[in-house]
Amino acid sequence: MNYIGSKLSLLKFLEKSINKVVDKNCSTFCDLFAGTGIVGSYFKKKGYKIVANDIQYYSYVLNRHYIGNHKELPFSVLIKEIPELKNIETKKRKDFVCNYLSNLKGTKGFIYKNYCFGGTKDKKEPRQYFSDENGLRCDAIRQKIEGWKKENMISDDEYYFLITSLVESIDKYANTASVYGAFLKKLKKTAQNNMVLKPAELIINNKDHEVFNDDINEVAKKIEGDILYLDPPYNQRQYATNYHLLETIAKYDNPKIHGKTGLREYQNQKSFYCSRTQVKKAFEDLISKARAKYIFLSYNNEGLMSRKDIKEIMSKRGEYGYFSKKYNRFKADKDTNRKHAASKTLEYLHYVICE
Repeated sequence: MNYIGSKLSLLKFLEKSINKVVDKNCSTFCDLFAGTGIVGSYFKKKGYKIVANDIQYYSYVLNRHYIGNHKELPFSVLIKEIPELKNIETKKRKDFVCNYLSNLKGTKGFIYKNYCFGGTKDKKEPRQYFSDENGLRCDAIRQKIEGWKKENMISDDEYYFLITSLVESIDKYANTASVYGAFLKKLKKTAQNNMVLKPAELIINNKDHEVFNDDINEVAKKIEGDILYLDPPYNQRQYATNYHLLETIAKYDNPKIHGKTGLREYQNQKSFYCSRTQVKKAFEDLISKARAKYIFLSYNNEGLMSRKDIKEIMSKRGEYGYFSKKYNRFKADKDTNRKHAASKTLEYLHYVICE
């Protein structure tokens, strides 16, 4: 998924930097602004117990699968509806179920009726986030998954795997420049292709992990670990508005929507870390409450907080330092819409060894 602030290209830098600071006895890695779970998943593969959190529900779903799921998914009860599963090796059943869902007949549900041209052409503000065919497919798949869950045909683990697979798959066919703050007037090439439900990766290991869907400053009071990794928003763009459609697909709660983009209500998901006037106070509160041996903060040189602010706050907990690396800027739209002084930005990994 093309995601604002994704650390995919910085994973090696993060691992190398963190290993220079921490001792060899660390076993718990807390990723409390988890996003798509890319960092937590990486360190899960390194053998850590992961504690993940994010205030966005779609993010919780992704992390509930990538972090929370750590054993094969047998889909044993679903055999009642799909008898063919009985003859399929357990580790291959995920693929079979996704293929089954991909071949469902489309349904005119909430996504088609509100975010596709066919469903909105008679409305004051037609929308085209997905092709009609992919909107119909998305609704059919999402309704089937929810039906299975209500009928106890799938477990929680299987449910979150399937929703994750849908959210990630439909995102690849979205008719947007990148985020969901706007849609394109004409269907781009990738949006014209018919969606195929691709099974999400399953990371198997022998650790039990924890996943939360709450405000980070509240979660920080509840948990403790060896390494606390923080990757908050850097600017005033709220994730709730940029990814509102993924939130709706994940929840499938038929929300009241408004405006040209069909935005759902998001007041309870607004982040203080996107507010120039509130970010420093929120960050200071978080660092003071955090229970960890080591705290790391990813933040770039254009963030709402200055390096001086960060050093001042983190130094109160112990020995402070930082690493830095240049990397390519995330572009959610064309250069003609947003002018930047540089194509690269400087990423800092601040740390404190807590006393």
